[in-house]
Amino acid sequence: MGMNNVDSRKTLVLIPARMASTRLPGKPLADICGLPMIVQVALRAREADVGRIIVAVDDARTFDAVSAVGFEVVMTRVDHQSGSDRIHEALTKADPQGRIETVINVQGDLPTIEPETIRAALRPLEEPAVDIATLTVEITDEEEKTNPNVVKVVGSPLSESRLRALYFTRATAPYGKGPLYHHIGLYAYRRKALERFVALSPSTLEKRESLEQLRALEAGMRIDVEIVKSIPLGVDTPADLEKARQILGRKAS
Repeated sequence: MGMNNVDSRKTLVLIPARMASTRLPGKPLADICGLPMIVQVALRAREADVGRIIVAVDDARTFDAVSAVGFEVVMTRVDHQSGSDRIHEALTKADPQGRIETVINVQGDLPTIEPETIRAALRPLEEPAVDIATLTVEITDEEEKTNPNVVKVVGSPLSESRLRALYFTRATAPYGKGPLYHHIGLYAYRRKALERFVALSPSTLEKRESLEQLRALEAGMRIDVEIVKSIPLGVDTPADLEKARQILGRKAS
């Protein structure tokens, strides 16, 4: 691996699959080009080639569908408050000895994500002072600038392609002239950072903004953000699902 201090043998890609989706019931098992969506995500992670892959499920049907194609799968509790709690449970089940040092959390509804985008999430961890790494893309669509569902990263530029996160918000920020950045919720954690994070209580700003990552910033943890070119398609609705089928159908043909 070219990464000077991120060792693929000590890296785990965890893909959480939750059955209870309000807008798209049974979402992880939705068929995309002959495979369940969750399997398509695991295949993108395999193409990224950054480490061992585990799908964290909360339902026997997902468990069977994933193990049927040969991916490693871990059953987690249904009642987790947050995605990071599910990731942490899966990590402790998959690696009780504590060999894994880096955990990448790839959401289970990103079936068309570019493998390069997954790899990009590891880059900020080359800096030893960084606890958690995540991704962002510059906003080009005016409507997104004021849409509270589009989470903005406010950060100090470190280079052309990286920010050090100062804040995450649903508001339009920062004020004034210059780019705005849309946060992509894909994270790479140092194991110690993830363990510390899940042990903390939800923070004031986390609850106010409904953004889990603010808990880490409020606790003084460092989050650096890699700027990538495009937002991966998150499948939340039947229309998104159709779009994903078209994208992967084109790649296969």
